Amino acid sequence: MTAEMDRHIARPAWGGRRALMLGVAVASLAVVGALSASLVGHAGSGLRLDAAKVTTGEARTGVFHDFVVLRAKVVPKDVVYLDALEGGQIETVLVQAGDQVTAGQPLIRFRNTELELDVLDREGRLVESITQLQSYEKALEDGRVANEKEAARIAYDIVRLQRTADRRDALLAKGYVSRDQHEQTHDELAYDRQLQPLQAAANREQEALRLRQLPQIRSELANLQESLKITRAKLDSLNLRAPVTGRLTDMDLKIGEIRNRGQRLGQIVPDTGVKLQAQVDEYYLDRVRAGQAAQVDAAGKAWRLKVTRVDPQVKDATFLVELVFDGPTPPDLLPGQALEGRLTLGGDRTALILPAGAFLERTGGDWAMVLDPGGRRAERRRLKLGRRNSEQVEVLAGLRPGERVITSDYTGFEKLDRVDLKP
Repeated sequence: MTAEMDRHIARPAWGGRRALMLGVAVASLAVVGALSASLVGHAGSGLRLDAAKVTTGEARTGVFHDFVVLRAKVVPKDVVYLDALEGGQIETVLVQAGDQVTAGQPLIRFRNTELELDVLDREGRLVESITQLQSYEKALEDGRVANEKEAARIAYDIVRLQRTADRRDALLAKGYVSRDQHEQTHDELAYDRQLQPLQAAANREQEALRLRQLPQIRSELANLQESLKITRAKLDSLNLRAPVTGRLTDMDLKIGEIRNRGQRLGQIVPDTGVKLQAQVDEYYLDRVRAGQAAQVDAAGKAWRLKVTRVDPQVKDATFLVELVFDGPTPPDLLPGQALEGRLTLGGDRTALILPAGAFLERTGGDWAMVLDPGGRRAERRRLKLGRRNSEQVEVLAGLRPGERVITSDYTGFEKLDRVDLKP
């Protein structure tokens, strides 16, 4: 019993068997990995799709219509904005949005005590400056008059003394006057004759100075008067008036509100007609210009338009085009109304054309998936496209008439070389 218990009993080699199984498993995973890598690599260049889920188009020779679709909005041709010139507290609102107003009609009254005090202070200082200039101008004129009077007095004295001297010369010879009286008269006459050219020279200098200063004084007076007028007009700006005749819109004001200088209060739409604004894809930026013809559908008929302005600033991949009606205007158009039409970019011409599709957004027209004759496989091919519109694309190179192209969305096609289509 003890011998049997001491005998070594051989057990199954589970550790060796486990190692063998792990080796087989690793080898199997390696094979599967290799196959998967092969399949992934194969799928990276090709894709199987249900033929019913794609759209195709045929390249054919036809007439290419060079236009771009317009989705335009009706806007007023002219808009006059109403802004607070000085601001303040709204005291009275005399009109409401939607009212028809005439030029000069009062719309709003403001109260601004600070502005009123400032205007009074400026007005007082301007009036003082004007008074000083006017006083100086009067002093120059008084000086001119005094100089002329002095010159006239000297001339008069010369004439008077000359007559007196002539009489006394005769009387002196007869002894009727003394020599002192005779000499006094001649001395006064000589003095006045010496004084006359001096006075005349002084008068000329004073007059030249006055003539130089008068234009400056009058110019400064005119500026001060204009400043005074503007200063007083600041008070009138507290009464907002309609600058033009038209319909008042976008105004919602309450009595007691405080509005700052320059703040938008509303707008007036004059009765000058309407225009259209359309956002056009940036692809056409270098081909749209002022003067081009367009048309829209309204009231059951087509209406002619022409481009008046092209804003080259691109925003959200579009740019703004403004158009006006070239002739009659559709009746009853309302601001904000949407119209559809087309803008003509050039003349129609025969070309190899392909239907436009979503594939252009992904490829930019540089390549496409071209179907084989059986229609079961499409392979990637380089293309050269020309002009395009919402319906057609002009093909310059890469396709032959009769060949078909997948024109639906190419999401996920960027790295594919081919697409297999299942019936």
